[in-house]
Amino acid sequence: MGAIEIKENVYWVGAIDWDIRDFHGYSTKKGTTYNAYLVKDEKIALFDTVKKENYSELLHNIHQVTDPAKIDYIIVNHVEMDHSGSLPKIIDLCKPEKIFCSKMGKKALLEHFHREDWPLVEVNSGDSISLGKKTVNFLETRMLHWPDSMFSYIPEDKLLISSDAFGQHWATSERFNDEVYEPELMSHAAKYYANILLIFSPIVQKLLASVQEMGLEIDMIAPDHGLIWRKSPEKIIAAYDGWSRQETRDKAVIVFDTMWKSTEKMANAICQGLISEGISVIMMNTHVNHRSDVISEILDAKAIILGSPTLNNGILPMMADIVTYMKGLRPRGRIGAAFGSYGWSGEAVKHLNAALEEMKIELVDEEGIRVRNVPDHDALKLCVELGKKIGKAIKG
Repeated sequence: MGAIEIKENVYWVGAIDWDIRDFHGYSTKKGTTYNAYLVKDEKIALFDTVKKENYSELLHNIHQVTDPAKIDYIIVNHVEMDHSGSLPKIIDLCKPEKIFCSKMGKKALLEHFHREDWPLVEVNSGDSISLGKKTVNFLETRMLHWPDSMFSYIPEDKLLISSDAFGQHWATSERFNDEVYEPELMSHAAKYYANILLIFSPIVQKLLASVQEMGLEIDMIAPDHGLIWRKSPEKIIAAYDGWSRQETRDKAVIVFDTMWKSTEKMANAICQGLISEGISVIMMNTHVNHRSDVISEILDAKAIILGSPTLNNGILPMMADIVTYMKGLRPRGRIGAAFGSYGWSGEAVKHLNAALEEMKIELVDEEGIRVRNVPDHDALKLCVELGKKIGKAIKG
């Protein structure tokens, strides 16, 4: 795909990665994009680069707009290697006058590339530079999602170049949100938020408040991954507001692993109880659901219910993987419960309860349900009753 003009003299020159399927533990079933942007003005500025392996595509796209050697400024909104991997080659090629980055960005660039000779210029929130007819204003967004992260805003175009915020991991031939099926787009955006930014929700809330206080007029958001929000960018801003408030609905996610189907039978019975209370339920067997898809479903779920048989006085490895991943992302304001089968010792439910409490998830049943070997009808009835109890708690 070639360069695309997204605003007058502002071009997308990034790269599409159709084949990537894992992004540090996040399942990218439909690939991703590495978005870079180039502004042609009295000064030519390049905003971020792409992954090292995609350098040739970036270079080809820049060539369609200008001679890369004519680039005057490089603006590094984010140092993570999917956006800075091509930076050394681009710098050696164009020899820019200045490379603008945040204070933490300068530190990260030196730690990543060890190039003291680069013309790095630190900028802070509220600083701006002139490109000629266009201005670039900077807004630091520390820990969204790295310490170096920042936004670049071009007021003349009402364009927010938003780094990793508002992005999606989705490779498409289209570049704008109004060119694709909106429900699928929002699903990718939600998954992106759940797996990358959920832990930073309090920071997202502060950032949204700052943007509102600054009175930024935004009619386009250009993130570093996925589609550009050309139409109604306020929709994704509103979605981020809700997600960062950790708003939930009457929904439960049952995440379980099973050895000889006993724990699975218990999960089905709990599901039955929840449904009888009018609760929407998602059943997620760890053998067929990736950790990042589990977290995506948890994003708007009020209840998280975990189940595992006991193995070696603990829980099954795939459940341990999910629990570890979930702890890192810190879902808040949820209720939960644990269940599981066992052969002789039965510690799994205790471990799952402890994990839920560590995540500050309120236990609906402090003991949970343990069943020795295969559940009979009485045991399954107890599971149904637990589902009903959770359902009533969800509805308040």
